Amino acid sequence: MDFAIPDTLAPTLDALRRFVDQRVMPVEQQVRAEGFAAAEAELREMREQARAEGLWLPQLPKDEGGMGLSVLEHGLVSEVLGRSLLGHYALNCQAPDAGNMELLIEFGTEAQHEQFLRPLLEGRVRSCFAMTEPEHAGSNPVWMSTRARRDGDQWVIDGHKWFCSSADGAAFAIVMAVTEPDGAPHERASMILVPTDTPGFTRVRNISVMGDEGEGWMSHSELRLEGVRVPAENLLGGSGRGFALAQARLGPGRIHHCMRWIGLCERAFDEMATRAVTRKLSPDQRLGDTQTVQHWIAESRAEIDATRLLVLNAAWQIDEVGVKAAREAISLIKFHAAGVLLRVVDRAIQCHGALGVSDDTVLSWIYRHERGARIYDGPDEVHKTVVARRILRRYGTVKR
Repeated sequence: MDFAIPDTLAPTLDALRRFVDQRVMPVEQQVRAEGFAAAEAELREMREQARAEGLWLPQLPKDEGGMGLSVLEHGLVSEVLGRSLLGHYALNCQAPDAGNMELLIEFGTEAQHEQFLRPLLEGRVRSCFAMTEPEHAGSNPVWMSTRARRDGDQWVIDGHKWFCSSADGAAFAIVMAVTEPDGAPHERASMILVPTDTPGFTRVRNISVMGDEGEGWMSHSELRLEGVRVPAENLLGGSGRGFALAQARLGPGRIHHCMRWIGLCERAFDEMATRAVTRKLSPDQRLGDTQTVQHWIAESRAEIDATRLLVLNAAWQIDEVGVKAAREAISLIKFHAAGVLLRVVDRAIQCHGALGVSDDTVLSWIYRHERGARIYDGPDEVHKTVVARRILRRYGTVKR
């Protein structure tokens, strides 16, 4: 393992830091103040500039129009982008689109590439992923009620989904639905491509997250599918293969999330340290003079740096031995990095006092929208169980 910044990547990281500071941060300020839709023109110009400068699709191979980075290299890029709420969106490597691109590239047909993938790669459309349901525990993804039945040369889909990130304004959804009800638990569901303008496909609402409904890409929606009909060829990757495809999608995606969280940690850390040296408690004492704040800063620095190495190790394992062999490392970083993010942001909020819970800084936005980091893509408790069982098997038998 060599986590030194590759000489070939260093110039790209420098260019990205400048791009985030000079181009993305001003647009982020507008989005936070006025909303995603109000900044549509500026967002489009920002993305066009990124593409013109060759800073586009860092997660994808060059023959797909991307930058051709390894998982480890993209992890380093994700940390730089993660400092801004819009960093990944600027380069068209944002969730859920990045994962949907990877699914389509690996499992899509040429017709699916033409209709769904290419517009997504070019940044002309957005997509969403519809898996979880309000009626069933998200921690048990094999339990779902959404059904798709074959009717001639069409699939007919009925179901109820929620927390479908970025469905507001998306051109299509990848919907998980049971197509093989009599199959084995992990071989019952399939992925089906559904244009969002299909009759029967309804976006019920944007779900309010701690008081913020959001809009556009920065939102989470509840969906209804009632008698939705799509062509049979919209099936992605084969009937009953939904969960196998989902696992292929989630592994590298967790690296991207975790390194993005580290970027947010660094931003919160900067806010906390700056507040510590500028906020006076009295004419001759600053916050940073107190031992408590000094401990917050030391603990945060240690946790951020340790987490970065843990995530880069997982990325290295994916590059070297693949997602399946790196599963334990991926689960480790998922719960650990999420916990560190929330601790660092919480300390930064506390350091700011009443200002920290206001929207005058970015801290409240981070906490409001990233508290879900311990829940989405598998709750902490599930990942801890995966890790613990694998460890215990090396010491002896353990009940599955």
